[in-house]
Amino acid sequence: MKSLRKTVTAALTLLFIRFVTTNAQEPKPDMPAPTAAAQQQQQPPPADNSATASQGSRITIPVNQVIVPVTVKDGSGRLVPDLSKNEFRIFEDKVEQRIAYFSNEAFPLSMVILIDNDLKRKDAEEVAASLRAIVAGLSNADEAYIARFDQFFHEGHGFIKDQDKLLTAIKRTELDTEAAVSPPGPAMTDGPVINGHSAIGDSPNVAPTTNVIKGQSTKALDDAVYSAAQILKGRGRERRKIIFLISDGVNGIRANTHDYKSTVKELLRYEISVYSVAVSSAYFERRFSRLVDYAHDSGGDVYFAAKRSTMEELYSRVTEEARNQYTLAYYPTGTNRALDYHTIEVRVKREGLTIDAREGYYAGAAPH
Repeated sequence: MKSLRKTVTAALTLLFIRFVTTNAQEPKPDMPAPTAAAQQQQQPPPADNSATASQGSRITIPVNQVIVPVTVKDGSGRLVPDLSKNEFRIFEDKVEQRIAYFSNEAFPLSMVILIDNDLKRKDAEEVAASLRAIVAGLSNADEAYIARFDQFFHEGHGFIKDQDKLLTAIKRTELDTEAAVSPPGPAMTDGPVINGHSAIGDSPNVAPTTNVIKGQSTKALDDAVYSAAQILKGRGRERRKIIFLISDGVNGIRANTHDYKSTVKELLRYEISVYSVAVSSAYFERRFSRLVDYAHDSGGDVYFAAKRSTMEELYSRVTEEARNQYTLAYYPTGTNRALDYHTIEVRVKREGLTIDAREGYYAGAAPH
């Protein structure tokens, strides 16, 4: 009898445990399960305030967080990959913020490869021969959009992930060197044009470099960067959004519809960084300043190259740097939320390091 009583008691206990466990894990019929977004808002951040980002997983970041990609280099210009979250400090409008998200994992890239279609002939040949090397620096999770510009912005045919298809698209870009049909108006030059220059030869009737009207270049670099930003702004926040700008830096101020300030505002609003590769045999020309400014103000970087071999090496450095940034994020506190623009400052405790990060952001961007 005692044995039977023990067996019944044990069975009832087991049923009770299962009942409690099931009711704790499953939502009640009259109360729908919370959505992923609701769970994220209800639950506090992990104890270590960190998250892991990998190319094989989707990264979810709340839209009210400010994301700040950060590149850290040593005195020799090499990437520093071993910093911890506790070594960073971040400030908004000079008010220190609590880092709610930290990652040093690689993010997938969404890249607009923006190619100057109006270079000097020698520079154009070097660039055309080097473009295929860009693919070598991309991973299977990356995507690229190829576009060109001269006095107009020439759109590509969408983002491409497949590397074989990307190689084909780049090859077509090399072959399709004649500028796309321009809007109606008087032609700037006569005869066939390659990269904005006459294909007939050094005729005295054809300008040997960028088209000029009354001493002003007609190349619209600002408009091209602005248009590239519009292409990238809809890509998700779980991707690193960059413009890979390959140019000699010539820019016709009067040729642009959008000025520098409005273009940078778009870059910052949609978390887009510019990585410039300045191509010209004249390294120290002042015209490179536009490329430097876009890279600096958007948190990207700038490189200088004159030869194909140097360009190919720099392409891989650009993609490596863009993908392997630290990612910091915070919820803004203690600052005036009525302001449209907020400054950002990132510091590291370790001495002797340089930091590349955007220096501010514009509020009010539509979440993506």
